[in-house]
Amino acid sequence: MGKRTADLPPLPGLPGLIRELRYSEVARQGIGLLLMPFLAFFATPSALPFMAGAALVVLGSIVRMYASGFIVKNKQLATVGPYSVVRHPLYTGNGLILIGFVIACGVWWAIPLGILFWWLFYPVTIAYEDSKLERIFGDAWRQWSVTVPAVVPRRVWPRGGGGWSFMTSLRENFEPVVMAFTLACIGWIGTRV
Repeated sequence: MGKRTADLPPLPGLPGLIRELRYSEVARQGIGLLLMPFLAFFATPSALPFMAGAALVVLGSIVRMYASGFIVKNKQLATVGPYSVVRHPLYTGNGLILIGFVIACGVWWAIPLGILFWWLFYPVTIAYEDSKLERIFGDAWRQWSVTVPAVVPRRVWPRGGGGWSFMTSLRENFEPVVMAFTLACIGWIGTRV
């Protein structure tokens, strides 16, 4: 049983294995990173959907880069900048990237694959992260979370945007590397338009 599922009741067999996979950060990140070149490899893009999808991928990458420069995991509750708009802006960025790849690649089966990937990992991840942050930060997290939605913003413009750091983005999430990989994968699709 993993650290993230240690407090849950035991679940034997295949259901337990699936639950462990769903809660695994390594599985979510690894499969997400593999999904981009997989979709790029099988892509049959056309110009307009590719441009729309690529724009969402770039926007999602910018959201992730911006969000990752504010977060110091489990040590400080990030509530400014993108964290004043949504509680999980990295996942908002991931959602935009996922939708962008699904649109850009031009294959019908990318839609159910994208939905399955999101459903498999993000609801449990968001619930886990929210409970962990509440446990760590208590009342500060509860007050902030009442007014800030999880992933889909109610407004776009962030409050208190100071404090972004490239080095925080690099150290905490390796975000510049992830961004380069993401843009290379969408660029690969673009070479076939």
